[in-house]
Amino acid sequence: MNKAIERARPEIKIKPEMKIIRNPDEMQALANRLREKGLVIGFVPTMGYLHEGHASLLRTARQQSDAVVLSIFVNPTQFAPNEDLDKYPRDMKRDEKIARQEGTDYIFYPEASTMYVPGYQTYVNVEELPRSHCGRTRPTHFRGVATVCTKLFNIVLPHRAFFGQKDYQQAAVIKRMVKDLNMNLEIMVLPTVREADGLAMSSRNVYLQPEERKQAVCLRESLEIAKDMVRKGETEAQKIVAAMRRHIESKPKARVDYVSIADTETLAELETITGEAVALVAVYFGKTRLIDNEVLKAG
Repeated sequence: MNKAIERARPEIKIKPEMKIIRNPDEMQALANRLREKGLVIGFVPTMGYLHEGHASLLRTARQQSDAVVLSIFVNPTQFAPNEDLDKYPRDMKRDEKIARQEGTDYIFYPEASTMYVPGYQTYVNVEELPRSHCGRTRPTHFRGVATVCTKLFNIVLPHRAFFGQKDYQQAAVIKRMVKDLNMNLEIMVLPTVREADGLAMSSRNVYLQPEERKQAVCLRESLEIAKDMVRKGETEAQKIVAAMRRHIESKPKARVDYVSIADTETLAELETITGEAVALVAVYFGKTRLIDNEVLKAG
């Protein structure tokens, strides 16, 4: 699909004043017009409260697309009743500023009532990938993610959609869904963007108290431990997991949700690393749950 897109892509770039679109039907009609003109649509779906990680996705989308669409939608179907839907950070003025700085053409900013109309009853469920890791403690989360991404893809009609590697399981679920349902778009997963001390950028980092924020770098440090052990020849997954867990649990504010070495595609737990694997961690600091990951290469 890449080559076909590149061959068909015109030399022009659309540069209207950035427009905010609230209505799904209006967004879809616009997307159809862009496609009819032969323009490549790059799409960055977010829940807002943008940071440098999102900005990096927008920059790459700008480089690879004629029209860049950013969606901002705090999706209620991926939150359980006891999670932070109402408290999830929001700052639309700040988001608009960042979007403009990165050359975004359109922001799709719908209301929940227009995305999930009265009587709504259709959901997308990927069967196996969501059952492990984050899916154990958030059993309805990935159904909500798959459903909203399907809706957004149908509304925005992108050629390429851009995601960050920090949400590794989410990206794996979306890639699987796109492949299984023969969706006509390419999923681009870009490297995790980090703070200066190594903590993965996340909208939820603002929840951390000062001492929690200081100790939260243990996620990245545990992944570096795993990377170093594999570099030195260790391939037994449980030994690596144990070393990672010991480091995280040495931090008084940290409470481990999971530490895992898994297959990069299926996310099945591994006993031995041969070739590539992914180390995944999820840790609570108070009520704030942080995740991170690192691809490991043995041999």
